[in-house]
Amino acid sequence: SGKTQNTGRRVRAAARTRRARAQRTGAAMLKFVLLCALAAASRADVAEEEDVLVLKKSNFDEALRAHPHLLVEFYAPWCGHCKALAPEYAKAAGMLKAEGSDIRLAKVDATEESDLAQEFGVRGYPTIKFFKGGAKDSPKEYSAGRQAEDIVNWLKKRTGPAATTLTEVTQAESLIADSEVAVVAFFKDVESDGAKAFVQAAEAVDDIPFAITSADGVFSKFEVSKDSVILFKKFDEGRNTFEGELSKESLLSFIKANQLPLVIEFTEQTAPKIFGGEIKSHILMFVPKASSDFQEKMDQFKKAAEGFKGKILFIFIDSEIDDNQRILEFFGLKKEECPAVRLITLEDEMTKYKPDTTEITAENIISFCTAFTDGKLKPHLMSQDIPEDWDKSPVKVLVGKNFEEVAFDPAKNVFVEFYAPWCGHCKQLAPIWDQLGEQYKGSSDIVVAKMDSTANEIESVKVHSFPTLKFFPAGDERKVIDYNGERTLDGFTKFLESGGKEGGAPAGDDEEDEGEVSTFDFPRHPRRCFSELTEFTNQI
Repeated sequence: SGKTQNTGRRVRAAARTRRARAQRTGAAMLKFVLLCALAAASRADVAEEEDVLVLKKSNFDEALRAHPHLLVEFYAPWCGHCKALAPEYAKAAGMLKAEGSDIRLAKVDATEESDLAQEFGVRGYPTIKFFKGGAKDSPKEYSAGRQAEDIVNWLKKRTGPAATTLTEVTQAESLIADSEVAVVAFFKDVESDGAKAFVQAAEAVDDIPFAITSADGVFSKFEVSKDSVILFKKFDEGRNTFEGELSKESLLSFIKANQLPLVIEFTEQTAPKIFGGEIKSHILMFVPKASSDFQEKMDQFKKAAEGFKGKILFIFIDSEIDDNQRILEFFGLKKEECPAVRLITLEDEMTKYKPDTTEITAENIISFCTAFTDGKLKPHLMSQDIPEDWDKSPVKVLVGKNFEEVAFDPAKNVFVEFYAPWCGHCKQLAPIWDQLGEQYKGSSDIVVAKMDSTANEIESVKVHSFPTLKFFPAGDERKVIDYNGERTLDGFTKFLESGGKEGGAPAGDDEEDEGEVSTFDFPRHPRRCFSELTEFTNQI
């Protein structure tokens, strides 16, 4: 009986233990489920639009934790460039998602999420930054093109090997079929010096996929019999084979010379490739695509381009498109004057050149480009005709043809505003500048003047932003002093009365003011160039 009672107590104790353990297990499971639900709910707060995550300040950190590789576009709903990018950005997001990639694309409305925009230094739209490993402190600026393929290639370079290893023919075929341009290295020994040089070159290029193979089947499929590097492309020759001694530098030169079409159309999508590339000498043909002789002109232009590959970039611009009219104006052209050709260099300073003939033939273009490469061309400087009443108003009107005579008059102190008719800041300054002219209209040695820098160019004065204010003091030294003071009547008066000392600085020492509209400063900001051209177009 006592034995039976002890057994019963043990059974009941064991049952209580099992119930307690079950309760603890159940509680733990409930806690786990709740945590998962909370995590899921937290992730659910990150909405998606066309495979692009929609981020706000409230879910930004969570998105970074959830996605180790995150590309974020800071945009403004009214921004034309953002609207143009949107379909390509969504396409890139879909491509990566379909591949099962852990790379995700996101967007932030910077006009609504101003705290985020300020935190990440957003000053223009779109601004695109890449966040890796959940870190917020040092995102990398996106620096490639604005087409889906460019975005995907750039991201893969940032998250994977610089060159993909190809072991099967189907892999190589897919890479080439899916890419506008792809560079494939064929090396029997992928550890050879040549292969290492290829990988170094691959690491230096963001917007083109690179691959390497030692597979016999891939060699055979593409009819390669020895170690080679081949650039495959969907235009012009279709493929280019590298010739010469393999080095990182020689491979990069080879890629630079062959990655773009012989003739490329200027569009918002191609602009980053055009201005972000290594070739800084560009010849532009302005031509209406709808014209009956368009293809004839293109054939002549393309024929001329063959001899300048890697030296001069050949570009055509549809002169009938409304958005391109201000670009024509920048080159001193009107739609009625097209077809026309101009050449521009984007080195330390932008310099324009105009051919002697308007006839577009391969022979004429080759002759023009040869004279340029030989250093025999003189820059083309635009100038309006001198107005009959240029000196009748208190503010004198300068153009290219009378600038030197007036500005560098040794007996006069000349204060000049270089402006653009469409510039909002220039319009704000206009009444103050007129007051200044009125104040000094009776002066024997002070001249207040202005010049439309969209229609007039001066070799001795380079204008990078509007408005630009420069002072040319009397004397034979041809000095130029930049005005950096307050843009008020009092500030201008003190500057002039001090002989250009109060509020002035030697020319070239000034920094662009936030209130100025930048012109197309390609050498310093090549990837902003299309935005600035369009700002010019949209008459800021």
